[in-house]
Amino acid sequence: MIPLSVLDLAPIVEGSDATQSFRNSLDLAQHAERWGYRRFWLAEHHNIPSVASAATAVLIAHVAGGTSTIRVGAGGIMLPNHPPLVIAEQFGTLASLFPGRIDLGLGRAPGSDQVTARALRRSPAAGDAFPQDVLELMAYFRPAEPGQAVRAVPGAGLDVPIWILGSSLFGAQLAAALGLPFAFASHFAPAMLDSALEIYRAQFQPSDQLAQPYAMLGVNVFAAETEAEARRLFTSLQQAFINLRRGRPGPLKPPENGFEQTLAPFERAMLADMLSYTVIGTGEQVRDGLAAIVARTGANELMIAAQIYDHAARLASYEIAAGA
Repeated sequence: MIPLSVLDLAPIVEGSDATQSFRNSLDLAQHAERWGYRRFWLAEHHNIPSVASAATAVLIAHVAGGTSTIRVGAGGIMLPNHPPLVIAEQFGTLASLFPGRIDLGLGRAPGSDQVTARALRRSPAAGDAFPQDVLELMAYFRPAEPGQAVRAVPGAGLDVPIWILGSSLFGAQLAAALGLPFAFASHFAPAMLDSALEIYRAQFQPSDQLAQPYAMLGVNVFAAETEAEARRLFTSLQQAFINLRRGRPGPLKPPENGFEQTLAPFERAMLADMLSYTVIGTGEQVRDGLAAIVARTGANELMIAAQIYDHAARLASYEIAAGA
């Protein structure tokens, strides 16, 4: 059986706030630790009313401080938004506080729209320097050499595993060239998954961190006692994507019976394409769905995302998935 992990966006639900989201994230992580999940990752997004994980390193510290064994990390940090030295210092601090438990996943997207990217002082060409930024960041984690002008303090000489995140061939090629584990965002952008995995595995170069390719895939899971209830829970995520595409982002909305029937055909097709790596149903259906994904892709690990409005239902979904 392959490992399962958790992807959390610290969702802000309608009628609530970020304070409660942070409490829920920690509670979910504590449960996930007991249920045997390997990692708990948080993602950097900005200016999205339903996502509270913008200050990702701060929230990682909150979650790691309230757990004891589960790995906690970024899935991911959008590196072109930041100087590599700052990220090395932040994750060097985390690794010093929580030795052996911190992961650093890196992406090159803004984690926002272009207007917000400008507010982050990110230049339009920032993503082009992503490979060089990754190499610079990796260098800061190596033991400092005599006469080295700039050091990450803390950071130098610490073991912080680095992952490359992606939804295209670019990330696959970079992860392969650097010999790093690769996490694919198939939970919302699966179109290029098969090609990316093929390239990653074919071009992989062993490194000090990793001897063989290691691919983790994002999967949405909505599990409940009945398939009907699981499908009802899924409508919160469907609403979030539709509202984002319509230019009306907001907090995560409660489930809505019959929501899909209110959509135009092109919207239903869009959701079907974007969310094709979604498993919905009872424990048995979730087990079969996840097994089918692993059999088809050869994934080494699955990272489960579950944008569910009700926290108790979200916990139940993750518990069912762990049991499955």
